[in-house]
Amino acid sequence: MNFLWPNMLLLLLLVPLLVLLYLWLLRRKHKLALRYASLGLVRQALGSQSTWRRHLPPALLLLAITALLLAAARPLAVIVLPTQQETIMLAMDVSGSMRAADVLPNRLVASQNAAKAFLTELPRNVKVGVVAFAGSAQVAQIPTHNREDLASAIDRFQLQRGTAIGNGIVLSLATLFPDAGIDIGNLTYGRERWRGVSIDQPAPAAKEFTPVAPGSYGSAAIILLTDGQRTTGIDSMEAAKMAADRGVRIYTVGVGTVNGETIGFEGWSMHVRLDEETLKAIAHRTQGEYFHAATADDLKKVYETLSSRLSVEKKETEVSALLALLAAVLMLAGAGLSMLWYHRIA
Repeated sequence: MNFLWPNMLLLLLLVPLLVLLYLWLLRRKHKLALRYASLGLVRQALGSQSTWRRHLPPALLLLAITALLLAAARPLAVIVLPTQQETIMLAMDVSGSMRAADVLPNRLVASQNAAKAFLTELPRNVKVGVVAFAGSAQVAQIPTHNREDLASAIDRFQLQRGTAIGNGIVLSLATLFPDAGIDIGNLTYGRERWRGVSIDQPAPAAKEFTPVAPGSYGSAAIILLTDGQRTTGIDSMEAAKMAADRGVRIYTVGVGTVNGETIGFEGWSMHVRLDEETLKAIAHRTQGEYFHAATADDLKKVYETLSSRLSVEKKETEVSALLALLAAVLMLAGAGLSMLWYHRIA
């Protein structure tokens, strides 16, 4: 446990002094009783109540004071809290390699089914958006609470050629931060995008941006699902850096076999291999996590894990209020027992 004001812990030295004061008062009371009463009366008075009853209310008061002194030091504890995640972007690969059947019935259908099951596990207050990427990236569904619209968008996926992982990440960021001026076209094509525009007309100025710590943005996250290697578009690690600079975590999910396989379609064939190294690097760069799903069951378990991770989070939180509440309960308990047994608060 850490403390924001650790110097206040010195006040705990008062606790043993209070114990000594209590013992001194007991001895003083005993001497006064011996001075002004006969031994029989003293024995009767002291024996009328059991020892633990006489000491329990003061002990509770002492514990309450200790709790208050600890609260004054503003302790921090790592506790599990409901997540503050408000928006999750699903960036899903729809490249031609997703027709491979090593994940039954095939990679695309398995990923669609797992994604829809994932939606049902999320809290209803979490918005979800969907980005589909292949040779380019498109927003299949803007962030919404409507799970039916999200499921319909996932069911409408159409396979395409190419794998632009970076584009999927950047478009997800652009959707999360619509006013940030993230221009996926300019990142993809550079100044060539502005060919045909008057030389007197400058390109739109980029908005000022101050990077934050990776993983520090708690209101959104990206789940990136892919089965292959980047073949076109924005560099994947450059896109990951953009996410890290905005504090957005990326949880990467690799689908299929690591060694790869050759698949054919309409007279052409290609060898597809899962680029685990890059997916792990993307997750690490953004303080996210990498998952590998070699089967449909694995993919389902991955999404179940992600659902639980994104629903709650471990966070270092100040618990001074809890200690203050504990102190109040102890004080009330001590005062209540004293009133019950002795008809006074003392």
